Amino acid sequence: MPPPRTRGTALRQRLAELRGPDVTAKALDARALAALAANPGCERRAILDGAGVDKATLADALGSPSAFGQSQFALTRGNAFEAKVKADGGAELLRLVHERLDPGAAPPAGAALPDLSAIGPEGRTARTALALREATGATGTWTLLDHPMIALDVAGSPAFLEPDAVVVHPDGSWTVVEIKSFPMLDGSADPAKVGAAARQAAVYVLALEAVAARLDAAPRVRHRVLLVCPKDFSNLPTASAVDVRKQRAVTSRQLARLTRIEDIADALPEGTCFSPELPAEQLTAAVEAVPAAYAPECLAACELAFHCRERSRAAGAVTSLGRSVRAELGGLTTVEDVLAAARGESGDPRDPAVAALRRAARLRTEALGTMCH
Repeated sequence: MPPPRTRGTALRQRLAELRGPDVTAKALDARALAALAANPGCERRAILDGAGVDKATLADALGSPSAFGQSQFALTRGNAFEAKVKADGGAELLRLVHERLDPGAAPPAGAALPDLSAIGPEGRTARTALALREATGATGTWTLLDHPMIALDVAGSPAFLEPDAVVVHPDGSWTVVEIKSFPMLDGSADPAKVGAAARQAAVYVLALEAVAARLDAAPRVRHRVLLVCPKDFSNLPTASAVDVRKQRAVTSRQLARLTRIEDIADALPEGTCFSPELPAEQLTAAVEAVPAAYAPECLAACELAFHCRERSRAAGAVTSLGRSVRAELGGLTTVEDVLAAARGESGDPRDPAVAALRRAARLRTEALGTMCH
């Protein structure tokens, strides 16, 4: 067996070949990682994200443009709000952390703001780890890490993640800070958006736990993160503590289920490439060589959702109707199988799913007959 360094180099070379010549890898961020963890059975997304393929560009090349992603206006507004929150050395941000998460500690006056600049993601990750170690050792003081970089192993390949901020408390514990531009009205925000932010923050918590585990005395990574949003309809920041223990547990379990990226890559035909410069027919064949696990939830989380939905519907897969429907139908995996079972043409009548379908078909026939008379 080759040593890890050689194996890692070979995998990086293989992933670069999958992206295509001279194509820069797209970084796997926490938002994408949370979506990947929500659908661990999708090998297609796992290999494309692992190889750093730009799925939005790929979707355009496949003729199924993506409607997924943030508008430029939303990005600009979010960046402006984050700059406001972090102004004056992060004084307002630290005040909110102190108020919402650690009111018993000394007020965060004169907090440390370490320089995290370094060359490349590996360099920034190492610099962040050093800053966290130093801040943890400096008990009694507050430290704000602005856009640190932390790494998390995902199916055998490192993902470099960049939280909005991490705060080290005077007791040495660490808190993830998520800054969002959606409003918090009367102290609460859109539950769907808060849930998405919590799943994203849970990814950062997992990555920080990996960093903490490498220290001599592992510091506590807090499972209550700080969500900072505009207050009501103003641009003034307010915050809420969000417990992400459930999201952390689910994300950890789902990431552990992911097939290793190198195993997926090894199973692909020789010469497979996902470069959007390829002819449409060749590119489609490459994408279809990797199994997908489409579900309607993908429409809100993956740039390739429209392409996969079209293929799933063409194949008559019941997963296109939703995971809950798929779970109820047991071994019936296609719409054709479901209809045949309902009509009594196939299927074991002792199967609960088949029995339920036939009963539903009888009730439908009786109802239509009653209406006709």
